[in-house]
Amino acid sequence: MIDQSLIWFTGMLLILIGFIILLFGLMGGGEESSKKNVEAGGVVIIGPIPIVFGTSHRITVILLVLAIILVTILLIYYLLPLYLPINK
Repeated sequence: MIDQSLIWFTGMLLILIGFIILLFGLMGGGEESSKKNVEAGGVVIIGPIPIVFGTSHRITVILLVLAIILVTILLIYYLLPLYLPINK
């Protein structure tokens, strides 16, 4: 069984990594960034159904694949304990 402190530590580590990525993204901007092509998109997961949107077909397909992988991992995570015996 996974320890609760490990889950808490993993969550805080992911938040910290997100802040660091955000800071690097802000520091890399400037006059040159206005000349670049920017693609954006998002995923909203309601239950097991992902809703994907994006500014281009390419980013939408990438996000759709990532959403399907995420939903599959979550379904395995939740359904696996139902079929495995619990030994205490």
